Amino acid sequence: MNAEIRPASTAAEIGLADLFASVRESLPGGRDTGVIRSDAFDRFAAHGLPHSRIEAWKYTDLRRLVRDAKPLAQRPDAHARSLGREAGAVFAGVGLRRLVIVDGAFAPELSDLAGLETGVVIRATIEALGAGELPLPLDMAGSDPAAELNTAFAADGVLIAVAPGVVVERPIHLVFVTTGGAPAATFTRSRVEVGSGAVLTLVETYEGPDQSDYQVNAALQVDVADGACLDRVKITGEGAAALHIATLEASIGASATYRDFGLTTGGAVVRNQLFLKLAGEGAIANVHQASLLSGRQHADTTLVAEHAAVGSQSREVFKAVVDEEARAVFQGKITVQPGAQQTDARMMARALLLSDEAVANCKPELEIFADDVQCGHGTTTGALDDKLKFYLMARGIPAKEAEALLIQAFVGEVIDAVAREDLRDALSRTMLAWLKGRE
Repeated sequence: MNAEIRPASTAAEIGLADLFASVRESLPGGRDTGVIRSDAFDRFAAHGLPHSRIEAWKYTDLRRLVRDAKPLAQRPDAHARSLGREAGAVFAGVGLRRLVIVDGAFAPELSDLAGLETGVVIRATIEALGAGELPLPLDMAGSDPAAELNTAFAADGVLIAVAPGVVVERPIHLVFVTTGGAPAATFTRSRVEVGSGAVLTLVETYEGPDQSDYQVNAALQVDVADGACLDRVKITGEGAAALHIATLEASIGASATYRDFGLTTGGAVVRNQLFLKLAGEGAIANVHQASLLSGRQHADTTLVAEHAAVGSQSREVFKAVVDEEARAVFQGKITVQPGAQQTDARMMARALLLSDEAVANCKPELEIFADDVQCGHGTTTGALDDKLKFYLMARGIPAKEAEALLIQAFVGEVIDAVAREDLRDALSRTMLAWLKGRE
């Protein structure tokens, strides 16, 4: 008889167990929600933090990278709220509707809730949990340990519902900011429902202090109904010592369109995992991600796109610029279910290494159970083109500026996929600020 051999629990795993035992009774939600939380934590505890022997976490070993469990962040005080008021400045002047989440708690007094369009409803997650209205499980993520921890601890966030046929002209900006000087952990759960034929642009930013090794575990559930359109833009700009884990689940209906752009510049360890289900006939999903990394940063983008209906289409493009001793990871999997004929899916990962110590791991996959499909994937990794750099330098451009121009062209291709010009401009400014930091 073979018995599973599990390593001894780490300090972080023991700390998480003690933390859950101490806070479980105080987390929002009734008895049924409490059972869901306990079941989720039990599933996490049975296996512990993910490690390199788990295929989906092959390149991001949290047993090694997470040394301890932080206490839950306290509700924001006046000082924290004042810092929240200044957050999200990267999109200043764009005219977004700000919804501010400070230290894991929705702050309506800092948010722009006036003059909501007819058919748009915004609520705090903690309010829905208290009323027993928000089912917590993250279905697409399965038994993913990060998702289980979010289900166990999630306390607040934002719920957004857009009624059928409503076109939301003003993008909604979810501003997540960590303010505390003492290291702490936040677990947020948000949900966005876009009704049939409705249109919404959603922006997310994450930021926090460089001097604190805080931890963020965020989850977003998205439902794009038939014929609807949702554009999502996310910037992960956490503090230099932070751990950031984010889980997205998106269900895309018939003839609906979901476009996703993510830019990662901050955080010590980052894991952005996306689970997409193209559930309706003719569903479209376009995902573009970019990482700009330096120092000893570790950023992992893991994507699973499930085609479950006839005639769906997806495009996934990931680009990474990796400097010094940083590591970029991309894992992408396209699954075509039986019966999902006429699927058209393409996935590409490209990494640009700026130093001999930089590392990029790219692992695209296809899993196809239908025969009338067009699917493909590819990956390339390399250094800057010396000939192109020499061409620019020969025309009087200094070496660092020549490199910056080539990097701008490399990353600019994915930024151009963002539909709104004002958002593209803000993203380009973020890229330029990162490039300036290399000088």
